[in-house]
Amino acid sequence: MVNSAAKKLEKELIEIVEVPKDDINWSTVSLSDVLSKGKRLEASVYDVECKHARDLVKKSIYGYDEINIDKDLIDCYTRPRFKRIWLNKSEYPIYQPTSMLDIYPQNDGYISELTETNIESLRVLEGQVLITCSGTIGKVSFVSKTLNRKIFSHDLLRIRFKNEHDNGFFYTFLKTSVGKSILKSNKYGSVISHIEAEHINEVLLPKAPLNLKKKIHSLILQSYGKRDESNKLIDEATKIMIDELELPPIEELKKEAFSYSKDINSFSTKLSDLNGRLEGNYHLPLVEVIEKYSSKNANLIKLNSEKITEKIILPGRFKRVYVEKGNGKIFLGGKEIGQLNPENKKYLSLTHHSERIKNELSIIKNMVLVTCSGTIGRVSLVPEYWNNWTVNQHVMRILSKEPYYSLIFVWLNSEYGKELVLRQKYGSVVDEITDKQLGDVVIPIFKDNKINLSILNLIDEANELRSQAYKQEQEAISIMNKEVLGL
Repeated sequence: MVNSAAKKLEKELIEIVEVPKDDINWSTVSLSDVLSKGKRLEASVYDVECKHARDLVKKSIYGYDEINIDKDLIDCYTRPRFKRIWLNKSEYPIYQPTSMLDIYPQNDGYISELTETNIESLRVLEGQVLITCSGTIGKVSFVSKTLNRKIFSHDLLRIRFKNEHDNGFFYTFLKTSVGKSILKSNKYGSVISHIEAEHINEVLLPKAPLNLKKKIHSLILQSYGKRDESNKLIDEATKIMIDELELPPIEELKKEAFSYSKDINSFSTKLSDLNGRLEGNYHLPLVEVIEKYSSKNANLIKLNSEKITEKIILPGRFKRVYVEKGNGKIFLGGKEIGQLNPENKKYLSLTHHSERIKNELSIIKNMVLVTCSGTIGRVSLVPEYWNNWTVNQHVMRILSKEPYYSLIFVWLNSEYGKELVLRQKYGSVVDEITDKQLGDVVIPIFKDNKINLSILNLIDEANELRSQAYKQEQEAISIMNKEVLGL
């Protein structure tokens, strides 16, 4: 009755409004649309981009369906908020939602079993599609072996379809620009954006023949399978390094480092060892213990040594000029270097930054990247498909001599190498390290070259698998765009 009255009112009160055509995106909205959308008045619910995306789905090759949570899905839920009880170490490592985008996510801390929530219900399950639903809306991941049964915080939407092949199909649709626009149009909140499980009912999903759905789903499974295999190879290379160095667990080394200190963690250092640094973290005895053990079966060489490194590049700060996609160089931030295909890519103007791009910002295959501002010590190895992309000034680039990039990556990515990097940090508000400080970090190079080569081979294979995983996901997205949406 309300909708029919609204339609009648619209006919009686039609008014021609002059709307500016340039500089702004605008759209008209009918009263019946407002009522059907739950009387929501946020412009984002009715924006031009979203209306265009919904029209594209409605005109897709095989038609479309609206998702029905009760009919189509096994899982579609978030978890209630809870207050975390943090511990230094426990059996419950917890991950933040943005960590799901990383190829090899690292946990953000450990919670106690006394935390007042159902911890088991926080675990994500293999085959689920994960969507960030608070703050940054609409980031999507797929649960494979790497994420299976990992504990994630409450503000993550877990979705699983009754038909298995629909999971990869839905994931791929949400990776397209059309799917992202439709999903984000349901957000609400004036300060922090949110979407809820029931908003999935409002997502239009294109139809496709069963064989096409299975093909897309299979490509996603293969892509994530290669990511899992890549992670296994990196774990294997790390294990070889740690075993050959005969390094005890890091907790045992910490006990040894502070074995002489009973009541408080205290230590002394020589005046000759100050090196101009008065921060306590720079002189932690743990660093000395790690280096002592590592030197038994390997030569410790400083990262800035010409024997293993050509140069360490720390770009200067600069005012950025961005351009539209396709008109500049892909530009990444420090948060994105652990992702297969970063979604927050920006595009840097070649006209304004060509020299800086050439000399400082460009990255090439097998460069080791290390974050050097804010979150210190995140490490990544540049895959082939990132060739000639650019990264911002908060990430240092290590261009090593040909055989050594694998050893540098594995060591700096290990918990032992991270301690050596973090030792160098300075800053009272935002942590920083410089190229000179990173250059002082020692890298173990094995005296037996067979060990060096075995690590090199594993890391090369892992990096190649990541490139293959990227290509398979891009193929799935291309099929979705061309053969399903008809774009």
